[in-house]
Amino acid sequence: MTFLEEILAKKAQEVAEMPVEKVELGRQKTYFHDFLKANKGAVQLIAEVKRASPSKGAINLDVDPVAQAKSYEAAGAGAISVLTDQQFFKGDIEDLRAVAEAVSIPVLCKDFIISEKQLIRAKNAGASIVLLIVAALVEEDLTTLYKQATALDLEVLVEVHNEAELEIAERLGAKLIGVNNRDLHSFVVDIAVSERVAEEFSLAETFYISESGFREPADVARVAKAFSVVLVGEALMRAENVEQAARALKVSRV
Repeated sequence: MTFLEEILAKKAQEVAEMPVEKVELGRQKTYFHDFLKANKGAVQLIAEVKRASPSKGAINLDVDPVAQAKSYEAAGAGAISVLTDQQFFKGDIEDLRAVAEAVSIPVLCKDFIISEKQLIRAKNAGASIVLLIVAALVEEDLTTLYKQATALDLEVLVEVHNEAELEIAERLGAKLIGVNNRDLHSFVVDIAVSERVAEEFSLAETFYISESGFREPADVARVAKAFSVVLVGEALMRAENVEQAARALKVSRV
């Protein structure tokens, strides 16, 4: 089995045992899409709280998610991503809840979402953005989950890995589209993926986000023309000075 197939098999078991929560009315943070419309001069940052990954193993298991998130916010991050998958990324929905309560900027629930139960759980824990991965869903299920998420007043980051998946995301009319430079089958990372897929972008009102592989400003500069945002996890989780490292990644688009 590939990484993705293994993760989705485990996720299906996890979701089957997950209780159905009632939707709670939480405080609404600012919309990330609105923030991006108002801040087009630089590549913005989604900074990630990520304890581990299937390919790298432990990254920072002892991290204080709230302290990490506050450093990101202080550095000017536009949003914070929190891994909530326990099996493969050592995350927890309680990490997201704690971060959402501690910061005022949008928080992304980063998980392999295959059910409305996960959307409701994410919203109740304080998420304002959720991730839907094209490679993990047939198009009919992707469309259904997208509509369910927007009905819950959640923004949706639709993640793609190639031109064919981009076509699906754009057909959906997604306002936030992420190009993941990490192959979810092999977990190999290459920023050239974003450079290639960007040639096919066609939605004027959509913000495109390049994900994975960014370690220094020069990496971000490679995608600055086509992408409004980069999502960075591992490099920031390993940084000695988190705030300084996050600030350095905000490259001008002018």
